[in-house]
Amino acid sequence: MDIFEELVKTYPALSGCLGEIQAAAAALVDAYRAGGKLLVCGNGGSGADAEHIVGELMKQFILPRPLSREEQERLRAVDPLGAHLAEHLQGALPAIPLTGNIALSTAYANDAEPELVFAQQVWGYGRPGDVLLAISTSGSSRNVCAAIVAARARDMTVIGLTGSRKGSMNGLCHICIQAPSAVTYQVQEYHLPIYHALCRYVEAEIFGK
Repeated sequence: MDIFEELVKTYPALSGCLGEIQAAAAALVDAYRAGGKLLVCGNGGSGADAEHIVGELMKQFILPRPLSREEQERLRAVDPLGAHLAEHLQGALPAIPLTGNIALSTAYANDAEPELVFAQQVWGYGRPGDVLLAISTSGSSRNVCAAIVAARARDMTVIGLTGSRKGSMNGLCHICIQAPSAVTYQVQEYHLPIYHALCRYVEAEIFGK
């Protein structure tokens, strides 16, 4: 069964945003195939989701990701330790959570403008062709919206992950996935299977063939 068919079968309420989920998956695959990366941000539980998503992308999620023979040989050529790395390192889908970097985020919040802490990182890390996944259950978190503006100015693709309320993000994102609830904890419960399906799909497209 197709990953997204399985998603909707398990969570029928998500059928209304299936088109946006598939569009987001395609945008992520295109970015990775072009050598881009993903930046992820959110607050509170959404910040934890940002870290979770990066964890699924930067290492094996469902499929094995052995290094290519060329990559393994390059590691072995550097030092005897390279043989161990060649055996155990995995293919990665480059992704950065903007919720970490405690020294940077606290210094920026203290010395500059707290609401722009995600935007500052997008401006520093982001390049044309990269993707920003902006998570906000309300769809209107000001620091997340600021990150979106910075990403758009960097010619990045912006994917929003929100709830059913029409918020500020709706008009800013290229693709906005709206979970079918306005209740914060329910929105977060829908976000988990959505981003797991996205991670599974991207991994399958990049490493499964």
